[in-house]
Amino acid sequence: MTKFMDVHHGMQGITGDQLAAAHRADQAIERAEGVRFERAWADPKSGTVYCLSEAPSAEAVRRVHERAGHPADEIHQVPLEVS
Repeated sequence: MTKFMDVHHGMQGITGDQLAAAHRADQAIERAEGVRFERAWADPKSGTVYCLSEAPSAEAVRRVHERAGHPADEIHQVPLEVS
């Protein structure tokens, strides 16, 4: 599986509870698309949210976010990782 980082814009003022609820909404339907959402981050001031996932394709990630009600504005494949 490939890692993807997706980005959502326009979520100014998002709270920790709202971010957690959106992440849970993705996780509730991720299996249907073969996706596993790992983590989410947000900057409430800029309204930017980032989600890290493993998925068979960017399109699978897009479908989960759309079905969960918060479409991604950008989805980037992450082919290289260092920890």
